[in-house]
Amino acid sequence: MTKTTRAALLGTAALLWLGAGAQAQQQGGAQGMGFFVTSANPGKGADLGGLAGADAHCQSLARAAGAGNRTWRAYLSTGGASPVNARDRIGRGPWRNAKGEVVARDLEQLHGDNNLNLQTALTEKGEQVNGRRQQPNTHDILTGSQADGTAFAGSAEDRTCRDWTSGGEGSAMVGHHDREGLRDDAPSRSWNASHPSRGCGMDALRSSGGAGLLYCFAAD
Repeated sequence: MTKTTRAALLGTAALLWLGAGAQAQQQGGAQGMGFFVTSANPGKGADLGGLAGADAHCQSLARAAGAGNRTWRAYLSTGGASPVNARDRIGRGPWRNAKGEVVARDLEQLHGDNNLNLQTALTEKGEQVNGRRQQPNTHDILTGSQADGTAFAGSAEDRTCRDWTSGGEGSAMVGHHDREGLRDDAPSRSWNASHPSRGCGMDALRSSGGAGLLYCFAAD
């Protein structure tokens, strides 16, 4: 084998190795993702078609981002006679964002000292979601949950927009993904339980700094 041939073969091998590495890195980012904030609302405000519709929305966005191989669940609670806790729907963790950053190792950390903030609460596309210091402010994320991830069981007040079937009357608990609010207190800094929305339609959600976005977690 001549030196020229050997050099050509080594060069080709190097290019193939670099290409394979780049492809593996790209696939690893999508397939390793276990958490994201939805890049858009399905179109009807807090009327998500119930939990099933919300889960389908998460799954659809994940699939478009190359992570459809995982089982995705919306971080939402419901009330009524058989309440459902958001924390019971999303698996055990750990959960990484689209850039591979760990948002939380497990449920305990997620509902305690987690790493969820403006810089890490990215969409399925790896993009940042506007916080209260940006325009338009879209930091209100629908959850219907208390700070520990449980439902408002037994409450007479609507905190889930009629279990995610109302795009008009009602109210939903929201969290601040940027961990900021009008005051420097625990609710304002809460990622999942900051305040009730002013309504369930898109205009009402926008009026307090929201866009009808959700947290999605891989449950497997």
